[in-house]
Amino acid sequence: MTGVGVLAVGLLLCFAGLASIHLAVLASGFALGWLLAESLGGSLGVISIVALCAAVVAWVLATLVFRAALLVVGGVAGGVIGAKLFGLLEGDDGNVLLAVLFTLAVAVLAGLAAQHLHDTALVWICAFGGAGLALSGAARAWPDGLEFLRTPDTTAETVIAAAAWLALGAVGWSVQRRWASRRDQSRSA
Repeated sequence: MTGVGVLAVGLLLCFAGLASIHLAVLASGFALGWLLAESLGGSLGVISIVALCAAVVAWVLATLVFRAALLVVGGVAGGVIGAKLFGLLEGDDGNVLLAVLFTLAVAVLAGLAAQHLHDTALVWICAFGGAGLALSGAARAWPDGLEFLRTPDTTAETVIAAAAWLALGAVGWSVQRRWASRRDQSRSA
């Protein structure tokens, strides 16, 4: 899968993650698998297989553990946020064990938030998880000009990448909140 495909999955999660819990699980699992396999230096084929397997595993876990689905979805999408945030903070020089621990910590916190705050937290988690993946996909698709969105080398690149992530995530959050409001209004009518 090229960077454009990763960009598309990221945008789908960013703007429509709450629309379908199945979509959110599959996209978040894919995103987490992709970002972790990529950070470990896998080839494009290996990264794609790991991402697809992670998507299926995430979906199976969410299906089997329906009562804890919000915890799983929030945790998987939170893992995407943790992986992206670690990439912005540490770049290519980060320790792999520290990256895994950091990603897991953010995933657990996001999962707990999603379980307790439901849609409120899921909108944030899906929007910013999807935005992070979309920017990493754009960096892979157009590495000559956008590589810094995945692993910035300078402070200025880090600030720009973080601002782009926050801006795209905020737009995704806004779109998903409007959809959730419309859905809630149609349910109560």
